[in-house]
Amino acid sequence: MTETGLTTDDFAARAEPIALFSDWLADAAKSEPNDPNAVALATVDEDGLPDVRMVLLKGHDQRGFVFYTNFESAKGTEILGSMKAAMCFHWKSLRRQVRVRGPVERVSDGEADAYFASRPRGSRIGAWASKQSRPLESKLALEKAVAEYTLKYPIGDIPRPPYWSGFRILPSQIEFWHDRPFRLHERIVFTREGDGWGKTRLYP
Repeated sequence: MTETGLTTDDFAARAEPIALFSDWLADAAKSEPNDPNAVALATVDEDGLPDVRMVLLKGHDQRGFVFYTNFESAKGTEILGSMKAAMCFHWKSLRRQVRVRGPVERVSDGEADAYFASRPRGSRIGAWASKQSRPLESKLALEKAVAEYTLKYPIGDIPRPPYWSGFRILPSQIEFWHDRPFRLHERIVFTREGDGWGKTRLYP
C-alpha cells in the first residue's frame, strides 16, 4: 500500500497524470513540514549550461504548471531564451518524486495581475525594489530601494512591474516515482500524445 491507501497496481493503473499529481500534492500538503509546493526548476543558459533553483508552484491544471518570477532574473532570461524548462518535486516524507518537462508559455496579463494582487504588500514592494539575480553593491542599497518604493506606494494598490509575470510549463512528459524496497522503485512516465497521454512503466 502507498501512503494514500492505493496499492502499487492502483497507482500504475492511473490513466491521467494531472489528477494523479493533484492527489500527490494534496498528500504532501498533509505531511511536508514546509512548502509542499516547492519544486526544483531547471533551465539552460545561452551556452547550454544547465541551471537549477527552487521555486514555488503557484497553480496547475490541464494546461500546465505555473510559477512567477522577475523576467529579468537569471531564470527569467534563460527561459525567455529557450522557452523550455523542467521541474522536479521531491516529497521526502512520502518518498515520492514527480518530474515535469516541456515547452513554456507566458501566463496572461490577467493571471499575472490577479496573482500579484494576492501577494503580501511587502512582497509586492520587493518585486519593484529587487533587481533579481544582478550584483548588489550593498545591503543598504536594497534597503534604500525598499524604502523608496514603500514611500511611492504608501496606500492603495501596487501595480505589477512590467518585468514581473509568470510562466507555465506545458508538460510533454510527467514522470511519477515512488520508493520501493531494495531500490526497486515504481516509475511511470506519461508522454503527451495529441490531446491525451501515453503511459510507460520504466525500470527503476
